[in-house]
Parts: sequence; structure tokens; C-alpha cells
Amino acid sequence: MRSLLSRALRFFGLLKFDLLVESTSTLPGDAILPDGKMFVVRDGDIEKWACFTCPGGCGKIINLSLNPARRPRWGVVTDFWRRPTVQPSVHQLNACGCHFWVKQGCIDWCKDGRPMGVKRD
Repeated sequence: MRSLLSRALRFFGLLKFDLLVESTSTLPGDAILPDGKMFVVRDGDIEKWACFTCPGGCGKIINLSLNPARRPRWGVVTDFWRRPTVQPSVHQLNACGCHFWVKQGCIDWCKDGRPMGVKRD
């Protein structure tokens, strides 16, 4: 319900985001993830992974480890509207090479981190 309301508010220009969080209990694997969604994989109260499609347009699935015992690892905080903030930044080391932050659900490109062909805001 909150996700539907968030999308309605975005439609009317009252809320900005590129990603909304959904919780799941299994890693999506090689499945095609819908644009605009970040799946946070949980086992009970333990967050394990954050998975979403690369915003750089390469179509790769990005799996960020949220496990505090692993390196590298990231943290995801979600606000009331389920907009994620991810720390630290995400830097793809594949051909895409994009480098960005996720802040309140919005992709914030680092300088020279936006791949060619990705539309500017």
C-alpha cells in the first residue's frame, strides 16, 4: 500500500525516487529485476543482500552484501516511503564502470561516474 502511495506521489511530482525497497527471503539470482526496485534479502531480522538492476543501463544485477562480517559491505537505511539510502557508494568495476550513491531512493552520480548514454536529469 505504501509503495502504491509513493508511486502516486511521484506521479504528481510530490516525491522523488529512482528505487523503492521490497523485502524478500531469497536472493533473486539471475532473474530479471524490475526497474525501480531494490530487493533487500532478509533472514529473520538479519539483512543479507541488497539487489537491484544497474542504473547505468548495462542490465547487470548488482548484489551488495549487507553482512557486517564480509568485506566489502554496504548499509541500507529505508525511510517511511521505502526509499533506500545506501552507504558507501556503488562503483561497478565491469565495462559499465558507473559510480553512484543512492540517497533517499535517488541515484546520485559521482563525477565521471555516469556511463555514456545515460540520460541526465
